Amino acid sequence: MLARVVRNDLVEAVHDGVVAAVDIDGRLVASTGDLERPFFLRSAAKPFQATVSQELGARLSMQQMALACASHGGQPVHIAIVRAMLAEVGLDESALECPPAWPFGEGAQDQLVAAGHREPRAIWHNCSGKHAAMVRACVSTGWPIAGYVEKRHPLQRRIAETIHEVLGENHGPVGVDGCGVPAFRVNARSMAGAYAKLGNDPRFGPAWVAMHSQPALTSDTSQPAAHIATWLDAAAKHGAEACLGVAVRNRLGVAAKVWDGSPRAVGVGMVAALDQLGLVSAPAREGLHGISHPPVLGGGVPQGAIEPMVQLTW
Repeated sequence: MLARVVRNDLVEAVHDGVVAAVDIDGRLVASTGDLERPFFLRSAAKPFQATVSQELGARLSMQQMALACASHGGQPVHIAIVRAMLAEVGLDESALECPPAWPFGEGAQDQLVAAGHREPRAIWHNCSGKHAAMVRACVSTGWPIAGYVEKRHPLQRRIAETIHEVLGENHGPVGVDGCGVPAFRVNARSMAGAYAKLGNDPRFGPAWVAMHSQPALTSDTSQPAAHIATWLDAAAKHGAEACLGVAVRNRLGVAAKVWDGSPRAVGVGMVAALDQLGLVSAPAREGLHGISHPPVLGGGVPQGAIEPMVQLTW
């Protein structure tokens, strides 16, 4: 169990899951739960996808790299950077092949509706920064822009090679992510190993630095990943259906997955695991309390909390 929901001293819900911690040499350090059960990496793949785009000539600034790694909230600053990423290579949002979406950031959709917008747009999709980086890579290489999301496209083949390399194995057939690009199967151990590489291998240094130094761009500030990157010497990234990877610089990669897909539990479980691993100082523990013990409200006031239940074994 990773977390439980307690209201007025009654356990209302429990969330089962898995955590794995892997060191920079690829050794499993600690874990809990089913290490072999597969799941999709989803948006937690973005640091590796963005690295390939950069290696292929996307020429991303640090802010642009942060958006390429982001599941952004669609706030004005996010959209402005994505527009600039496209404009710099003579394109606009019509080049994006992610589906139209409303932003999920707090108040972002309300602002757009108040400005008169009535239909979702691709640039507001939380993955639009990643897609803009992919488009820039295609422009640089001369590869077709149309169809860049397809698994047979040379860009996606190059990304697949890199992701299988950092995972240490090919976990089987790819799926299709919510934004349309390939989604990769992992387990907690291989995901943690990938994040250990993210925090240690110089190849992924630009992505790590961008994610760590620009957490408000890489993750909506309401998300646990942004808080973890702020309080620890780490980069963190969520994936859909409640997976979360943390790359602690020159130390560990840690992966967590909640099996019922509940995002409310994954930050709680991850912070507890990081604390048990000795990575959370007393000031950081206080700073992270809001995501490690989120309140359960009743009548607009706290009536309990979502409590961590992680017990790592070594």
